Amino acid sequence: MTAYPWQRTRVKICGLTQPGDAEQAVALGADAIGLVFYPPSPRAVDIDRAQAVLAAVGPFVTVVGLFVNATGHEVDGVLSKVRIDLLQFHGDESPEYCASFRKPYVRALQMAPDIDLAAEFARFPDALALLLDAYHGDIRGGTGQAFDWQRAVAPPGRQLILAGGLNPDNVGQALEVARPYAVDVSSGVESAKGIKDAARIARFLTEVYDFDQRQRSR
Repeated sequence: MTAYPWQRTRVKICGLTQPGDAEQAVALGADAIGLVFYPPSPRAVDIDRAQAVLAAVGPFVTVVGLFVNATGHEVDGVLSKVRIDLLQFHGDESPEYCASFRKPYVRALQMAPDIDLAAEFARFPDALALLLDAYHGDIRGGTGQAFDWQRAVAPPGRQLILAGGLNPDNVGQALEVARPYAVDVSSGVESAKGIKDAARIARFLTEVYDFDQRQRSR
C-alpha cells in the first residue's frame, strides 16, 4: 500500500436536531452527522425526531449516535428504531460496555490535566478512535471551550478525533497543531443551541478543505 504524506480530514457535524440542518450539512460536504441521545443536553433528540432528521440524510454519510452513561436497554432501544452506523460514548462507559453492542464505536475523553492518552488508547483497543474534548467535569461536550491541542497525540496506528471549542476561526490552527484523523463540531457552527448555521458550516468545511489542500501541495 502506498503511504501518502497527507490524508483528507473527515468532518462530523454533531448535535443536529432539525431535518433542514442535516440536509444542509450533508449538501455542504459533512462526512458524518451526530445525534445526541442524552436528555439533559439542549441538543438531545428522541427517536421520532432522530428519524425525521435522518430522512434528510442519504447514503455514504455516517450517522453517529451519542450516549452518556445510558443503560444497555436504552441504547438497544435506539438501535432497534434508528439507523446508527457508529456509536459514540461520552460518559464513564467501560471498554466491555462499549464493545457489547457489536457496533463500531468511538470513545470520547475529557482532556483532564492528568489524563494519560497512551493508557486510554490501550484501555480501549476496540475503539475506532478516541475523541478528545475539553475538560469540564460533569458537562459532556457542547461547551464551546477548547483545550491545548498539542496534547492530542495518538500512538502509531491509532486514530484520534479532535473536538471541543472548534469553530470556523480556529479549526485551521487546530489542524496544523494536532493533525487529527477527523474533527467534530457542534456549538461552533450554531446560531442557537441545537440550531445550525449553514454559513458557519460552510466556512468551517472550507477551512478544513483549505488545510487539506495545503498538505497536498507541500
